[in-house]
Amino acid sequence: VVYAQVSPSSSSIGAPLREIQVVGAQRVEPATIASYMDIRKGDPLNDDSIDRAVKSLYATGLFADVSMSQKGDVLMVHVAENPLINEIAFEGNDRVSDESLGIETQLKPRQVYSRDKVQEDVARIYQIYQKSGRFAAAVTPKIIELDQNRVNLVFEIDEGHVTKVDSIRFIGNKRFSDSKLRETITTRESQWYSFLTSSDRYDPDRLAFDEEQLRKFYLSQGYVDFQMISSETEMSPDK
Repeated sequence: VVYAQVSPSSSSIGAPLREIQVVGAQRVEPATIASYMDIRKGDPLNDDSIDRAVKSLYATGLFADVSMSQKGDVLMVHVAENPLINEIAFEGNDRVSDESLGIETQLKPRQVYSRDKVQEDVARIYQIYQKSGRFAAAVTPKIIELDQNRVNLVFEIDEGHVTKVDSIRFIGNKRFSDSKLRETITTRESQWYSFLTSSDRYDPDRLAFDEEQLRKFYLSQGYVDFQMISSETEMSPDK
C-alpha cells in the first residue's frame, strides 16, 4: 500500500485545521469518514498527522485507495471505496459443497470487498481441503465487476488429488526394525490396492496419533526413557 499525500506548504505547517473536505465518497457519509481520522478541526496539520489519518482510513477496510492534500487550512481527503459484494460463487468443487465452503468463509454477499479478507478466505478453503488430505488443492479468487461499484466474487478451485504417503522412515531405532514400527502405527504407505482404505492419506492429526502409538509401544517393551525427538514430513514436488 502506498500512502499518497501532499506535504503541507511552508506557510501552513502547524496551522490549525479549519475544514475537512471529502471527495469520492459514495456509500460512506463524509462525516463518517472524518470520524475515522485522528484529526479534528482546530488540530495543527503536519506530515505525521496526515500520515496517521491515511493509515486510519485504510485500516477500516472500506477503501481501495486513500490520498490527502492540503490547501491552506483545508484538508482534502480523496477516497475510492471498496466495492460491495453482490454474489459469492464456488467453481470446481466436487468434494466439498458450496454450503460447506460458504459456512467456513467470512465474506458474505452485501459485505464490503476486501483483498485481505479474500486472502484469509482462500487460506480457509485450503485448510478445508488439507483436512481431507488434498494438499495439492489450488484456489484462485476472481472478481467480476458490476455497475454501482459492486462485484461478484468467484473462488475457482482445483481440488487436486489426495495426498498419499509414499514412504515412512524411522531414524534412531536400533532394537526394532522399520517394518516392525510401521506395524504399530495407523498410517500406511500407499500401495496399488490402497483405494480400499484411507490409511495411506497424509493426515497431520493421524501423525500425532501415531507418535503416541509409538510411545506406548516402546513403553510396553520396557523402554521407559523413550523419546520421540521429532517427526518431519517432506512433500514431493507434486505434493
